[in-house]
This record gives sequence, structure tokens and C-alpha cells, in this order.
Amino acid sequence: MAVPPNPPRRRPLRSLAGQLFVVQIVIVAAVVAGGAVLAYLFTEHRYEDSVRRQATTVALSLADSPTVREAATGPDPSAVIQPYAEQVRQDTGVSFITVMDTHGIRWSHPDPARIGEPYLGQIKQALAGQVFAETATGTLGPSMRVVAPVYDRDHHVVGLVSAGITLHSISDQLRAPLLALVGVAGAALVVGGIGTYLANARLRRHTHGMGADQLSHLYDYHQATLHSVREGLILLDGGRRIVLCNDAARELLALAGDLDGVPVADLGLPGSLTGALTAATPVRDEVHLTAERVVLLNTSAVGPGLGTVVTLRDHTELQGLTGELDTVRGFADALSAQAHEAANRLHAVVSLVELGRHQEAVDFATAELALAQRLTDKVVDAVGEPVLAALLLGKAAQAAERGVDLVLTDDSRIDDGVLPPGLTPRDLVTLLGNLVDNAVDAAIENAAVHPGTPEVTVTARTDHGELLLRVADTGAGIDPAAATDVFHRGWTTKQHGRGLGLALVAQTARRNGGGVEIGRDRGAVLTVRLPLRPPAPAVPGPAVPAARAEEAAR
Repeated sequence: MAVPPNPPRRRPLRSLAGQLFVVQIVIVAAVVAGGAVLAYLFTEHRYEDSVRRQATTVALSLADSPTVREAATGPDPSAVIQPYAEQVRQDTGVSFITVMDTHGIRWSHPDPARIGEPYLGQIKQALAGQVFAETATGTLGPSMRVVAPVYDRDHHVVGLVSAGITLHSISDQLRAPLLALVGVAGAALVVGGIGTYLANARLRRHTHGMGADQLSHLYDYHQATLHSVREGLILLDGGRRIVLCNDAARELLALAGDLDGVPVADLGLPGSLTGALTAATPVRDEVHLTAERVVLLNTSAVGPGLGTVVTLRDHTELQGLTGELDTVRGFADALSAQAHEAANRLHAVVSLVELGRHQEAVDFATAELALAQRLTDKVVDAVGEPVLAALLLGKAAQAAERGVDLVLTDDSRIDDGVLPPGLTPRDLVTLLGNLVDNAVDAAIENAAVHPGTPEVTVTARTDHGELLLRVADTGAGIDPAAATDVFHRGWTTKQHGRGLGLALVAQTARRNGGGVEIGRDRGAVLTVRLPLRPPAPAVPGPAVPAARAEEAAR
């Protein structure tokens, strides 16, 4: 079997830091080289100007010298001018001083053998009375020279003076500053290279050695993940301001608009949720309630002073399913209790028949059947909504098992189809189920104080375009001082309560456009009112603090 050849390995792309390093080195080198060239040209130009001024000064000084003027009209100019010109040349540092007649024949020269020879250069302008400079090649090589006329007392040109500096001497004098300039440029290049390397080493650490394409792909994946993940994700900086908030978090917390840099405290979230988001300690699987949702919160610090990662999960449906499961379990318990009671009653009937007391057996069975059927008939006649009727029958059986009478008031009446279309069976179970459960618990706890059988009264009817669900108990009632806190999450008087039942009731009521009222009769009276028509859609905006639903456990 032939082994397929190994696929060619892709050459790793240069990291973004490496690319920037190369670009920055080229830029630094170009800037330093350009600066060095400009500095050299500027220095050369200034030095040439200085040399020209020096040669001009020497030529004019010699041309105006009385010694040169008198010697130029004397019998032997060279004998006087040659030693004088050489002394001035040595004192001034120029390369040569040549004095000549009006025909260009030299009277002086650094090389005495050149005296008497014609001058190699232009003299027409000087003969015309002008002082001019030129660069020409003479006996000493290329040089920069200045030619000035010599006048007699009648202001006639009787001679010429040429003073100059060879280009070789100029190059020698420029060598030292040029070397210094090259040294400075080299040092600047080295320092710039080191600084660039250090900056790019830090950039390489921050980019983890990835290239520009990799970073671009990572950003695309990052954005796609943020917008597609179903969990809410919020990133907070060290000052608890929002750095990032994905779509799921906006939906869960009902946030809108530009949130970058907004402090968590300014989002208008419930106090408990705001406190958890701003807490210094991490939060693990903590349940919080917003105006319309139950969310599971987790926070984790990124690093010391760097910020916090917040994740949110929607537990609204899970909490509703949990409530339904609790209700179903209650139904099962009630059915089990009824089966047990039915078995006991059946044994009693059979025993009466075996004893030959047939009439007593018939009377006993008839009485028990009438008692069981009375509540069922009343509920079925008054409540046409099947879910609500089933819930009431189940809760009645469950309450009876615990020694509590559940009574449906005579004015209760709900026909089938009148419930709001947005009120789901799950919400209905959450509302009435939690109210009845709390009322039964409160009635049992106060049974020793209140005379008679503990009782829970339920009213379910339509009232002026609203669905009214009212549950009253014979418990101790709710302290008026605690009326504002009864819906806070975690508020409970139960020994093992979680404080979520009434919180979910209030949240569900708000979600369906209604509310919960607290009253008092023999015990606590809680009334839920829901509009039969769907509420008008709310304008999206930042979440505002709503009444936080909490369970009032008795």
C-alpha cells in the first residue's frame, strides 16, 4: 500500500510584531540616513561659504595692502610681494596666495619655481574691477579661489590677487565632522533599533506572536461567537464599567443603546443584581430576578485590577418548568393520598357488608361520595379553564391531605376562552400554585392560634376587564412594615425557604402587564390582577428597577 506523501508544511507567517519591526527598522534607517545626508549637505554648504568668505577676506586684505600697491608699481614686484604673500598665507591658513600683473604673470606663488608663469584661471572680471570667486584647477589641483583687483592711487588696476583653498584641504577639514556625523547617525540607528525591538517585543507578547491575518480571523471569530452564543456575556473593567456586552446579555437584562463605558450602577438593574455585579468576590450560580426574567449569574475576575467576566443564563423557563414539576408532584401526592383514603373507606364499606349492615354501608359510601364530589362539581361549574380547574382540584386534594380546607368562593367564575392569550398555562400554574402553596403553609403554621380548621379561600373571576386571582388564608398575615420587602428575593419567614415563590408571582404578573396587591382579612390576602387584553409593547430602553419579586414565606 502506497504511503501518501506528507502535505507540504505552510511556511509560518511572520507575526504582526515582526512585520512592524521590519517596517520600523526601515523607517528609522531611512530617517537617520536622510537626516545624516541633509546634515552633511548643510555642513558642507556652510563650510564652503566659510571658506569663500575666508578667501575673500585674505584676497581683499592683500589687494588693499600698501605694500602690495607700492610693489606692484615698483621695478621688482616679486622680490617684495613673494615673502609678504607667503607670510600672510601661513598666518591665515589658506592654501595659496598668488599676486600677478594685469597680464596674469605671477609675482608670487607657494612654489617659487612657478613665479613668472601665467596664472591658470579667469582674470577678466577682476580686470574689470570686480571681486569674484570660482572653482578651478591650478598647479596645486582643484581649488576654490577668490580674485580681487589691486588699485594704484589713481584707482587704476595695476595687479591682481588670488587667494584660495584646495578642495583636498576642504575635504580634510570636513572629514572630522563627517565622521562625527556618521557616528551620531549610527548611534541613533542603534538606539532606534533597540527601542523598536523592545516595543515590538512587548507587542509580540500582547499579540501572542500572531500575524495580521490571524488577528483579523480571531477578531471575526470573536464577533461571530459573541453574537451567536446564547449565554449573556459582559466584560467589566476595573472601575466596573462595561467594556463589552453581547446580544444575549442585552436581551436578558433589557438593555439598549451604546453601553461602552457605562457604569454598572447606572444601568437601572435590580439592587441585588447590581450588588452582585459590583462585588469584589466571585459569584457562582447565583439566581437573580429582573423585571421579567430569572437569570443565573456567574462572575470571575480577569486579573488584579483588570476587570471581571460576567456570564448570564436564562432560567426563566427552567424555573417555570420546576414550578410545573412541583405542581405535578403535588398532584401525584394528592392522588396517592386519595388512593390511600379510598382504600380505607372501601375496607370500611366491605366490613359493614360482611357484618350484615348493608344500609349503614350504603349510607357511609353515599356520604363519602357526596363529600368528594361536592368540591369537584363546584370547581368544574365555576372554572371553565381546564388548566386552572385541574390546578385547583389538585391543590384542594393536597391541602386536604395536610388538614387544610381549600374553599372556592361563590363569586368565582371563569369561562373557557376568556383568559388573556398571552397568559400561558405555565404562567397560570406559577401564579396560582405559588399563592396557594404559601397560603396553605401559613394556615398550617397558625393552626394552633386560630380556632377551627385551617382554611384557604380562592377567588378566580373576571372583574372589569381584568383577571382576578385572590388567595386568602387563616394565617398570621403579613406585617405592614414588611409589605415593601415581601417581594424581595430571599425574603422569607420559613425555616428552610428560598424566598422565590412570591418573587416569581410578581415577576410573572409584571410580564403579563399586571401586578400583585397585599391585603389582610383573617390572615394574609394576596390579589393578582391581569389585563384580559395584551399590554401595549414597551419601548426598548435600559432596564429600570422594578419591584423585585420575592417570596413571603410564612
